[in-house]
Amino acid sequence: MKLWGIDLGGTKIECAVLDSTRDMAVIARMRLPTESAKGYEHILSQIKKLVDLVADEVGERPTKLGFATPGVLEPDSQLMKNSNTICLNEKPLRADLETVLGIPCQLANDANCFALAEALMGAGRDYPDAEVVFGVIMGTGVGGGLVVNNKIIGGRHGIGGEWGHNILEENGTACYCGKAGCVEQVIAGPALERFYEKISGEKLSLKNILEAYVAGGNEHAHATIERLLEYYGRAISTLINVLDPGLIVIGGGVGNIDLLYTEGYERIKKYIFNKGILTTPILKPRLGDSAGVFGAALL
Repeated sequence: MKLWGIDLGGTKIECAVLDSTRDMAVIARMRLPTESAKGYEHILSQIKKLVDLVADEVGERPTKLGFATPGVLEPDSQLMKNSNTICLNEKPLRADLETVLGIPCQLANDANCFALAEALMGAGRDYPDAEVVFGVIMGTGVGGGLVVNNKIIGGRHGIGGEWGHNILEENGTACYCGKAGCVEQVIAGPALERFYEKISGEKLSLKNILEAYVAGGNEHAHATIERLLEYYGRAISTLINVLDPGLIVIGGGVGNIDLLYTEGYERIKKYIFNKGILTTPILKPRLGDSAGVFGAALL
């Protein structure tokens, strides 16, 4: 059985076809630019074009399709919300895709698709008894996805797993969501770079800040990475206190920082409601940037 998935990103649309009878072997993969500046209808046409191209390569058309999307469908209205590809918001994306493609479509937030793919095909393979898997995204933004017993938990409002918009720092930086001090405004890459620039007067990439921290002697780099580690510990501890997952997988550029899995792990112990005892596996992803499109196919 072939499983078709599409990862609808802000700059690219990727389609993958997996063979469920051969350990999810990849049959085909192809990308096209999203060209979102050209508007909603153009995105739909790009998706249709990509599906047609992949169908020609595979030699058959899909009978159903899974989509990893920025933002989510509002369960009641079935309109998109919370998408950073702005032209998707307030649009009946699933209904329009089903009209354009002529097949049933299933949509899930890209962070949820990441979590599902890592649970079933990636890091989760080493933890088959993990009933609850939380996928963290820490990059230019902060998001998350929740998988329980191999199923995405979207929630009543479609925002299951959205830990990036809980308040982490009182009276912190204003967030586009309308609050201030959200997790995303504290430990996302751009937030850490802004903090460094504010205290040092110098603009550096997070990569360079980390290098300066490791080299030593830069008090501002030290303060920035300390801020990351401390607030990371607080933010992850809330996930564990509420969900107590059997596995956490951390994706995104910030998630590549090795200190999160050593010193950051120790910081979590300060805040967990378990007398400082922490045994939760917290791992880097196995699937890289394939997780979104694989998760879409698994829908």
